[in-house]
Amino acid sequence: MLQSPNQIASFAGSVDSGGTGTRHFSRLLCPICGRVIFLGRRLVSPGKQTEIPRRTNVKQLRLSLIATLAALPLLFGGLAAKAADIVDTAVEAGQFKTLVAAVEAAELVETLKGDGPFTVFAPTDEAFAKLPEGTVENLLKPENKDQLVAILTYHVVPGKIMSGDIAGKTADVETVQGGKLAVDAMDGVKVDDAQVITADIETSNGVIHVIDTVVLPK
Repeated sequence: MLQSPNQIASFAGSVDSGGTGTRHFSRLLCPICGRVIFLGRRLVSPGKQTEIPRRTNVKQLRLSLIATLAALPLLFGGLAAKAADIVDTAVEAGQFKTLVAAVEAAELVETLKGDGPFTVFAPTDEAFAKLPEGTVENLLKPENKDQLVAILTYHVVPGKIMSGDIAGKTADVETVQGGKLAVDAMDGVKVDDAQVITADIETSNGVIHVIDTVVLPK
């Protein structure tokens, strides 16, 4: 277990060396690798105090340091590498503000934070801006929630589909909304009338493919 510097334990011990005196050892317990480092010793002769200067066991200290540094990626690397879910990834990207607002208005946040996996074709803010003026504002109104849910779930496909899975193919892919997206991956990837501009953004519960146009259920 990783300990703070204040929790580093040090130990002192002694060994009776017979007539030659008593050897006193100082030891330090490494908080990460668990190694015991001998920092030095001193010899106290019977009848008088004769001290051998402390000496650091450089080789042992170096090995312990190497082991400690080697352990750090194992301790912290997993946390740093962990992917965010679809919603958090979209929020952090900064180019899906309208999409995130729509997901919240449609009360789909918990769904898209679920286990999945899901494949999301995510329109950028620029894609939403291409819709007729006032469309987004109307869709975000509570009375239009069902229509908004239908549009958003038309952009979601069950399962995790990477670009390599469909490269060189065409297919009609069933969406969560129930309709089918026409996917054409013969030259790049098109989804209905939208072009995939960034593919394979992996998340903890699926994958995001960025598209340049909002696709609408037929």
